[in-house]
Amino acid sequence: MYIVDAFTDTPFGGNPAGVVLLDEPANDSWMQAIAAELRHSETAFVETSAPTPQPLRWFTPTTEVDLCGHATLATAHVLGGTRQFNTRSGTLTCTTTGDGRVEMDFPADPGEPVDADPMLVDALGGVTIEHIERGVSDLLVVAADAAQLRAVRPKPSLAELPARGVIVTAPSDIEGIDFISRCFYPGAGIDEDPVTGSAHCTLAPYWADRLGKRELVGRQVSARGGTVRMTLSGDRVTLAGRAVTVARGELCA
Repeated sequence: MYIVDAFTDTPFGGNPAGVVLLDEPANDSWMQAIAAELRHSETAFVETSAPTPQPLRWFTPTTEVDLCGHATLATAHVLGGTRQFNTRSGTLTCTTTGDGRVEMDFPADPGEPVDADPMLVDALGGVTIEHIERGVSDLLVVAADAAQLRAVRPKPSLAELPARGVIVTAPSDIEGIDFISRCFYPGAGIDEDPVTGSAHCTLAPYWADRLGKRELVGRQVSARGGTVRMTLSGDRVTLAGRAVTVARGELCA
């Protein structure tokens, strides 16, 4: 078992993920119990003895999810080289470059515009909402400015919305960064996710169209913070970032 900080090159930054290497398939309830024990936003379980593409699954402390970017990056960081994983979201290819960056080929998840749900507006409090989209998993909310995004403190009612979670984004107030975001998943047991790779599958198409560019740099401005580099190509998006291993050990149960 490993604990890896993803989308950062500094220990105790980015988003921590558990990575469990399996030499045979594991029971679902056992994997869920391990994820609940570790209490990271996601823990990845990969069957390293299986042929390529190797089965990869992700669990929050309360449920299994269909796609997780930071725990995939953490897994690829632990294993090294070029890896293909068989997941609920199809085959994902990850490549570790010579400078230690991990590049992940993910499906893009462009959103469709939707009307503002009164519950969403109320849950986000003082955010002036410019635009809302719905992707496969998440709601994307565009705030008027960076100050509003940084100040938002969602109400618990956010968990009642019919979505995996809510991505709030705004134009960047940081030099060299194209946009900023924060991500909230209370329905999955995660009040605020430090850095969310899969959210950038929806963020990338939105900001690519708005800014007129296909290569983007996003910063998730949670307390830990993290940087995600994106390249949009058709219906795929390459997410790139670094990771740091902070612990390794052996599960005894």
